[in-house]
Amino acid sequence: MSIDHQAVRAAREQIKAQHLRAHRPPSSARGLHHFALVSSDVEATITFYQDLLEFPLTEIIENRDYPGSNHFFFDIGNGNLLAFFDFPGLDLGPYREVLGGLHHIAISVDPSTWERLCGKLEAAGIPHQVESGASVYFADPDGARLELLADPLGEMYGSRVL
Repeated sequence: MSIDHQAVRAAREQIKAQHLRAHRPPSSARGLHHFALVSSDVEATITFYQDLLEFPLTEIIENRDYPGSNHFFFDIGNGNLLAFFDFPGLDLGPYREVLGGLHHIAISVDPSTWERLCGKLEAAGIPHQVESGASVYFADPDGARLELLADPLGEMYGSRVL
């Protein structure tokens, strides 16, 4: 499949001109409460996120919508949570990227933490890819793609996006 990059750039500029406001109003949202993923193994997920990535487990409760299922949360800073469900007995298939689905989750960390966590990924033998010296991409135990980004919140590749 060939991509017409010039047409893509032109469409992006048209969308930007039509929808990006010079004076952006405040959002109606207070923030991201939690982002929920599915875990096939609660222990492995906790070990990965809490021990490897240093995101503290804040709570584990029963899933109100599926008795016998766990709903558990990790602190990813700035008042935000990354949450997981396990669904015992549902025999869910492996992670897949689909339209409308998850591509990756980008989590901002300070540069010294980024360096330390990159070293921990390497030491743990977790396959990863470093981009631009400020982003590292890798997968969690269930295949969800993650990015640790050394850029501050609201910035991307040196540009303000918020």
